[in-house]
Amino acid sequence: MARTNPLQFVQQVRSEVSKVVWPTRREVLLTTVMVFIMAALTAAFFALVDLGIRSGLQAVLNIFG
Repeated sequence: MARTNPLQFVQQVRSEVSKVVWPTRREVLLTTVMVFIMAALTAAFFALVDLGIRSGLQAVLNIFG
C-alpha cells in the first residue's frame, strides 16, 4: 500500500469533502419530522400488538385457570 504524505492527504480530504452535497435546512426539518412521525406510528403499532397479545393470553389463561 502506497503511503501519501500529510499534505497530499489533506488535499485529497478537502477534494472529497467539496463533493459532499449538504442538505438544506428545510430538508433536515422535513426528514426530522418524518422520523418522529414514523417512530410514533411504530410505537403505536407495537403497543396495540402488545395489548392484543396480552388480552389473548389473559383470555386463554382465564379459560384454563
